This record gives sequence, structure tokens and C-alpha cells, in this order.
Amino acid sequence: MWLKNPAASQVISDRIEQRIMIPVEEARARILASVSPTMAETVSIAEAHGRVLAVSVQARVTQPPHDVSAMDGYAVRCADAVAGARLTVIGAAPAGHPFSGSVETGQAVRLFTGSVVPQGSDTILLQEEAQRQDDIVIPAETIRPDRHIRRQGQDFTTNQTVLESGRILTARDIGLAAAANSPWLAVHRRPRVAILATGDEIVLPGEPVPPGGIVSSNSHMLAAMIRAAGGDPILLPLSGDDSDTIRARAEAATKSDLLITIGGASVGDHDLVRSALGERGLTLDFWKIAMRPGKPLMHGQLAGTPLIGLPGNPVSAYVCALLFVLPALEVLRGLPDTPLRTQPARLVAPLRANDHRTDFMRGIITQTESGPVVESFPVQDSSMISALARANALIMRAPHAPQAAAGEIVPVLPLESTGL
Repeated sequence: MWLKNPAASQVISDRIEQRIMIPVEEARARILASVSPTMAETVSIAEAHGRVLAVSVQARVTQPPHDVSAMDGYAVRCADAVAGARLTVIGAAPAGHPFSGSVETGQAVRLFTGSVVPQGSDTILLQEEAQRQDDIVIPAETIRPDRHIRRQGQDFTTNQTVLESGRILTARDIGLAAAANSPWLAVHRRPRVAILATGDEIVLPGEPVPPGGIVSSNSHMLAAMIRAAGGDPILLPLSGDDSDTIRARAEAATKSDLLITIGGASVGDHDLVRSALGERGLTLDFWKIAMRPGKPLMHGQLAGTPLIGLPGNPVSAYVCALLFVLPALEVLRGLPDTPLRTQPARLVAPLRANDHRTDFMRGIITQTESGPVVESFPVQDSSMISALARANALIMRAPHAPQAAAGEIVPVLPLESTGL
């Protein structure tokens, strides 16, 4: 019968798999829909840099609190500030020590940058525009009114919103919050992301590697990505291919905001994550996506905690983390869902036609006088972490994309700018 034809059986298998796999965009939408921002916590401005503001900041003071001088010079009346006039200096007002009197006709008060402008004066005579003879100052030229005066409230006023919620706090924002007299800020708590690597073959870096073993790199790579993106990674102890151990490790992490498993999400006899956690109430959303690398991506909920199961190959784990884990982390941090930030680049060498899966090819993007160009690595094996470390871009190939010639424009996801 035709069903015994290996080629025909493979065609049927491929068609069934294509129906099971979901597109990258759908997988991303379903993952992001499963997470929500963490609760707010109050921290000092010294600890707020890089955090996402949960509550808008209103100024508690007016800045400047008074009319102040923007330059070193003299507070005078504009009507008196004519070339050759002789003005009597009646006092000085260093910053923080306002002059208590008023400037009358023919008088001047010595000021410095930030000094409160005394009553009666309406302009600033710069020190380099005048000559000083004891208590007499003589303008070298006639000056106009309102020069070099920073008016009260020019920057902001009391109760004015100076920082909107939902922004990542920069060093400039911290300075503004301090100037607004807000020493404490409400920010979203850093998401806690538990990472569980599985497999009998993996050992920690620095440990003896037994025959058939391999050093675990994925968990440390993911922890670095999560930390760089504003989360708090929790590295769980490695778990062998044992259902009871996998269950115990995962259940201990259900108080985290997101649980990441590595390996054990495929269909092999020793890929136990789905079956082990299914006995503890894992609600499976999907477990295959139409992408390369990273087809065996799992998503679901375990005791109310969102779970993303990453493939065990390092490149697959990295690409899936970049496309799905980090966007989920942004939502958890209180940021809006944003699309992938790609840029166009010209191909250095041709690319073959693509199959039904979205392909993310590792490569090198270079800036030239005519614009960015990109070249893919000749070998795209998903286990080659050395090639991943050399790459500074992912070339995105849409499903069923035809062959691309050298010089053709393709979308590229830069990596160096992310620091990831």
C-alpha cells in the first residue's frame, strides 16, 4: 500500500506537523497575553535607575522657587543700566543667601549664578559688562530688561507631573525626581524569573564532565539576558531526566513571575518536562512553533505561573529567549508590548529558498558607505554557540521566502545594540 512508501509517509508526517506548529507571531501574542505587570514597590531614588515607573511623579516644589540670576553680575533697574551710569552697590546675595532689601534708583546688588533676584530689580548687568570701583559699578553699555533672569516656575511648578508612569528611569529622570523633591518612587518590582535546566548529560561549569556529558551553558546565558533586561534570574539546581526531580524543582519555583525550563520539551523518550509537569496541573497552551531554530518551544501555566519551555540547543534557546522571553519580561516590568526592532540590510551572498518555518539565521552586519550589509554564516547548526557569540545579527527569513540574491534587502535583527 502507498502508506508503506517512506516518502509518502514523510509527506504526511510533514503536513501533520505543519498543522500542529503555530506561527511565530501567534506564539508571541499568546505568551504575552499570559503575563501582566508586577505590582508596584516603593524604592529610594538611589535604587530607581533602570526601573519602570509605576506611578507618575508630581513635583513637590516649584523650580526655580524664586526668580534667580542665570549669570554672575549685578541686579539693577533697567532704567538705570545705561552706559556710563554710576550705580551704588548696596550689598551682595550669594546663592542661598537672598538680599533682604530692595533695589532702588541708582542702586545695584552683587549676584552670582543661582542668586535670588532682589525686589526692585528687573535685569542683570553681567560682571564683564561693567567696571567696579569700590562700591560703584559702571555699565559699559546700555542693557535691556529681563536679561539673564530665570523666572520662578520656569522649569516646573508644584503638583505638575514631571515624570509619567510606564517609562524606564534614566539618570536624567533620577535627577529630575530629585529636583522635584521626590526621594521615593513607586516602580514595578523586578520580575523574578526561575530557570530550570534539565538533562542527565549536563553539568555545571567547572565540574568534571563525565563520558557523554556536556557543560550547561544555557542557564547562565539566559540568566545574563534576564539580568540585562531588568529581571531577577533565579538559577534552580540542575535536574536530571527524572520526573520526580523535575516536578519538585518546578513546583518550588511557582512563586516566581515566570518559569523557564530548558530542554525536555520535545518528543524523545527522555524529554520528560511536559509529562512530569502535566501530573502537577500544567496547562499546556502550545509546544511547537513554525520557526528555525527553536521549533520545540513550549508554553503553558503551572499553578498560575506562566511557563516557557525552551529547546536544549544553545542557539535555539537564545533565539527563543530573544523573541519570546524578553518581550514577556518587558510586559512583566510594566512596559508596553513592542514589536521586534529590525532594520534593512543588503545581502553579501545569496540565500536559498526557505521552507514553511520562519528562519533566524546568524550572521554579521557591517556598516558601509552605501548602508548596512549582512552576511550569513555558512553553517547554521543550532548547537554552535561559538558562532552565536561571533554573530551580531539575525537575518529573518519569512516562511516560503524565495531564494534571495546577493544585494537584495532583507530584514535583520541587530544583536550588538541590545547588549544581549
